[in-house]
Amino acid sequence: MIAVIWAVGLSIYIYFGLLAVGASGATAIVLALVSFAGIWLLVRLRGEETPTRRRPGRRRS
Repeated sequence: MIAVIWAVGLSIYIYFGLLAVGASGATAIVLALVSFAGIWLLVRLRGEETPTRRRPGRRRS
């Protein structure tokens, strides 16, 4: 779920950034969709850590 949030947010940023510098709408949407897929894949594979489980009955000091 976090990967989708990152991908949507950054691709919207890329889309409006491309429009601001004068790229056409079609170019902006294609690059935003490609970057969405890349960002989602990167965050999904590299961004999420597996949480470690603590043993029950043992306290940390």
